[in-house]
Amino acid sequence: MTVAADADDRLDRILARLTGLSRTRLKALILAGEVAVAARTIRDPGHRVNAGATIALQIPPPEPAAPAAEAIPLAIVHEDASVIVIDKPRGLVVHPAAGKATGTLVNALIAHCGASLSGIGGVKRPGIVHRLDKDTTGLMVVAKTDRAHRALSAQFADHGRTGPLTRGYFAFVWGVPERPRGTVAAPIDRHPHARERMAVRAGGREAVTHWEIIETYQGSDGKPAAALLACRLETGRTHQIRVHLAHLGHPLIGDATYGPGFRTKAGKLAPAAQRAVEALERQALHAHLLGFEHPETGAFMEFRSELPDDLARLRRALRAGGPERVAKN
Repeated sequence: MTVAADADDRLDRILARLTGLSRTRLKALILAGEVAVAARTIRDPGHRVNAGATIALQIPPPEPAAPAAEAIPLAIVHEDASVIVIDKPRGLVVHPAAGKATGTLVNALIAHCGASLSGIGGVKRPGIVHRLDKDTTGLMVVAKTDRAHRALSAQFADHGRTGPLTRGYFAFVWGVPERPRGTVAAPIDRHPHARERMAVRAGGREAVTHWEIIETYQGSDGKPAAALLACRLETGRTHQIRVHLAHLGHPLIGDATYGPGFRTKAGKLAPAAQRAVEALERQALHAHLLGFEHPETGAFMEFRSELPDDLARLRRALRAGGPERVAKN
């Protein structure tokens, strides 16, 4: 902001009258070089200013508040001095955001790791190199040092195209694809009307998802009703698997954002399977496989996670609803 001095006086007093900011806050801004008088930076709060002189004040945006440590239980799969691998439960947000400042994975990690947690990812995302949606379960790796963060970030940016990174997901979807396996290569961008959603859009960011049928399930009428797919990411866009499978015509079971029009499909399932779908209350997506090169030793490490209880119940109920077909590789 730019103002004119209203009287001969000290710089900090003039600014206090004209801006309403406290003298303490103004002193810090002046000492930080954020104030200029007649286009000359002044670092002395007591600097005498002539009436009518032009004063320019730059107020930097507030620094984001550092997340607080919270004793939230973590399912730790592996931990050493450089990395920690966790099996994220449903309902756990990865990092603080607007409207969700507490109760996140970052809060839990700060409590668990303390001062060792890498800060290179930013104040609100320390150690985070990738993320899962709130209601997507499964494996995540977090860096505990700056060196590990840089190395892991490079691997995730490459998405396994030239390196050893592997990321595998189990996805329960409505309907059964016509082919046993395939690839969705469709750019993803923000939805033009619903900004909280993503969509396949021309001109969006490149996005590639590979999928393969693991099992198919019949409805009560004996016709194909659902399938279990194994998915592998070649890129890592927000909501990528959810958007791509919906684009394929086979949205995730339980996905209220990208598959609400498929809720009537549940009526074709056997009663037990219908109840399992109703009890799910989230998208049926699980990150079951994660492999990466250790940032310090260079050794390849791979971890697997079994289906969580809610998805295991869904699988059993779908299998019981009619003869299932296991895909032949």
